[in-house]
Amino acid sequence: MPAPSPERLPAVWLRDNCPCADCRDPRNGQKLFQIVDLPRDLAVGEVRQAADGAGTEVIWSPDGHRSVYAHEWLAEHEPGVSGGTGDGRTEADKTLWRAADLAGALPEATWAAYESEPATRARVLDAVLRYGFALLRDVPRREGQVLDVARTFGFVRETNYGKLFEVRVEPDPNNLAFTGARITPHTDNPYRDPVPTLQLLHCLTNAAAGGDSGLVDGFQAAALLRDEDQAAFATLTRTPVPFRFDDAGTALAADRPLIDVDPLGRVREVRFNNRSIGTLRLPAADLDAFYLAYRTFAEILLRPGLQLDFRLTPGDCLIFDNVRLLHARTAFSESGARHLQGTYADMDGLASTLAVLRREQAAAEDGPLDELAALFAGEGAGEYLGEEVTMAQHMLQAGALAEAAGAPDHLVAAAVLHDIGHFHGPLHGTDLMDGKDNRHSHTGADRLAPWFGPEVTEPVRLHVAAKRYLCAVEPAYLDALSEASVFTLEVQGGPMSPEEVAEFEANPYAEDGVALRRWDDRAKDAAAATPDFAHFRPLLAALLRTRRG
Repeated sequence: MPAPSPERLPAVWLRDNCPCADCRDPRNGQKLFQIVDLPRDLAVGEVRQAADGAGTEVIWSPDGHRSVYAHEWLAEHEPGVSGGTGDGRTEADKTLWRAADLAGALPEATWAAYESEPATRARVLDAVLRYGFALLRDVPRREGQVLDVARTFGFVRETNYGKLFEVRVEPDPNNLAFTGARITPHTDNPYRDPVPTLQLLHCLTNAAAGGDSGLVDGFQAAALLRDEDQAAFATLTRTPVPFRFDDAGTALAADRPLIDVDPLGRVREVRFNNRSIGTLRLPAADLDAFYLAYRTFAEILLRPGLQLDFRLTPGDCLIFDNVRLLHARTAFSESGARHLQGTYADMDGLASTLAVLRREQAAAEDGPLDELAALFAGEGAGEYLGEEVTMAQHMLQAGALAEAAGAPDHLVAAAVLHDIGHFHGPLHGTDLMDGKDNRHSHTGADRLAPWFGPEVTEPVRLHVAAKRYLCAVEPAYLDALSEASVFTLEVQGGPMSPEEVAEFEANPYAEDGVALRRWDDRAKDAAAATPDFAHFRPLLAALLRTRRG
C-alpha cells in the first residue's frame, strides 16, 4: 500500500505522532510534550524525501519543527483506511461460536508443550483471546498448580475468596458453587468493578456422578439478541443492574449493564449472574422493559446448540474469559469426589504476554531474513564466477524464473537461495574459481537447515549434482553450458558415472534439484529485470521453521 501524502493528513494528528527525539524519549517512546505545547495554527509546510529514502520529511509551520515519518508507518496508520479495530477486547476482534462450531476441535494443548514451546503457548493464549477459552491437558495434579498456570501469562487476581479457591462441596457454603447444585450459565464476580476478566479452573478429582461443564459464548448470544430484538438489546446496554454480594466479611456492589458496549456500539462485556442481581429501583415502565429484555436474553443463553458441553478430567485446566463466556455445570452427587481449584487473573496480562511472544517470534523470524538480506546486499554485489551478473542478481533471477514458471513456494525459495554457500563470512565459502570445490551446495543447504525444511534445503544440496547428472544423461546440455560453468563442472567432478546417475535418480528430491538447475543455468542475463530480495521476503518468511512451528 503506498504511503499517503502528509498534506492529505490531519496536521495535529500527524504532529502528535512525530517520532523524533525532541518529541519522544528514545529510551521508552513516551511523549515529551503536551497537546497545548503545539501551535494553534499548526500546518504542514515543506514536504520532501527523507535522507535515507525510506521516509518523508515534514517541516512544520509556523515553528519550523522537522519530523520524519517512515513510508511504512504512514501506510499502516493512514486515518480511516488502515486503522485497527481497537484494543482487541470487543466482538470485532473475536471469533463468535456455537457449540457445533467447535465440535471435535477444542482449542487445547498439553501442559508439556505449553511450557516448553513458545509457539504452543502463543497458540493457547491466542485461543483465549479469540474464542474465549483454552484447555490445558495433563497439568500436574498438585495443590496450588493453578496459580503456577496463571503466572505463566500474568498475575493472580486476589479476591475475598483468596488467591486460590476450592470448588468442592463445603459444609457451610457462602456460594452455590460450593454445593452439588446445578448451576446455569453465568459469569463470576459481576458485583466487582473491575470484574476479574479471566478465570482458571484446574481439575484435581472428578469421580462424582454428574458435574459436567458447559460454556456459552456470551458475545454470540448478545449478537443474536441484537439481530432478533434491537429494542431488548438497547435496553440491556443502557440499564444499570445492581449486582450485590454480602457475607459476614464482605459487602460488594457494582451497578453495571448486562451487556456493555464501547462508544462504537460493539459488545465489549457481558455480566450475567441471576444469583447476584439485587433489587432494581427504576420507574415501573423501565422495569417492565428491563425484565422483558432480561428474559429474552436468558432464553437465548439457554437456547439448544449454544452451550458447549464437556467433562473436565483430572489434570485438565480450563482458562476462560469471564466477561465473555458464561460457564455452567450439571448437578452432581455430593457423595462423590469432585474437586477443582480455581483462581482469577486479568486479560491485560495475558494479552501482554501474547504480544511479547509474538514480538519475540517475529524477531526470531526476522533474524535469519535480516542476515540473508545483508548477505545479498553485501557480498551479493560481488562477481559471480566470471559471469556478467553479480552473485545476488544471479540468485534473484533464478528465483524470478522459478516464480514465472509457477513453481511451488518452497522451490522458488530454493532457487533464490541456491548459491548461498558461495558467500564468505558466516557461511564459510571458498573460491570455486580458484579450482577448489567448496561444496557450496552442501555448505548452503546445511546453513539453511536451521531455518528451512528439507523441501527448501535438499534441492539446494542437489543443484550441483543435478548439473553433473544432466551432463551425463543429456549430451546437448553440456554443449549449452557457459565457459565458466564448464570450468566449474570439472572442479566439481565432471559428468556422473552410470552408478552415480542411478543413485541420483533414486533421491526423492532429484526432480526438484533438476528444475532448480535449469533455472540456475538461465539466470545469468545482465540485461534482465531482476527483483530485489524484499520481493521474496514474505515468501521466505512463510517457509521459516519458526513460523510453522
